[in-house]
Amino acid sequence: MTERPAERGSYHHGALPEALVAVAFELLDEAGQESVTMREVARRAGVSAGAPFRHFADRRALLTAVADRVLADFEGWQRAEVAAAGPGAGPAGRAGDQRAVLRALGLGFVRYAVRYPHRFALVRSRVFTPAPQPELRERLSGIDRAYTEVIVADQAAGLLRPGDPELVGFAGQALVYGLAQMILDGYLPAEKAEEVAAQVLDTFGRGIANPR
Repeated sequence: MTERPAERGSYHHGALPEALVAVAFELLDEAGQESVTMREVARRAGVSAGAPFRHFADRRALLTAVADRVLADFEGWQRAEVAAAGPGAGPAGRAGDQRAVLRALGLGFVRYAVRYPHRFALVRSRVFTPAPQPELRERLSGIDRAYTEVIVADQAAGLLRPGDPELVGFAGQALVYGLAQMILDGYLPAEKAEEVAAQVLDTFGRGIANPR
């Protein structure tokens, strides 16, 4: 968002929640979730300090809405990563190496986390916890379902070894989550992070793929 509302009360009915989430999203990218306060979001949106509370019960609710938007953005990012992997990497292009889909998804996860560390931290705090927030369940289920469908299709095509697709998916998720966190923590040099991530993903891929 590059422009801010010029005056209070300028939003059409029902448009303010989306505008508040957009402002909070901008603040998140700038300085992390600690910078996302109800007062600052209201100030940047050009509305009264109490206006956000008419749509979000508290700061937690607002941040949950922002996390949902991050996940939606992440979905779009992953679709673009798969498309960029080439014609053989999509469900309709089985003539190529379909294993490129899983590689693209893995690299996409790592790239997104490294490029948007504050978004990754927000999602991590609301998803990778003992009690993930129920408000995000639908979005997360859609992401997990799409990932599992890729694995099931590749197993049916003989490109991946038989096995519990959910377990394969969990292993892949654990791998890219750990890689992303190690890069963000500085354990892996930033300038070599993507190269190392690609090598690790290729090693994982050879471990679960059927030899061809």
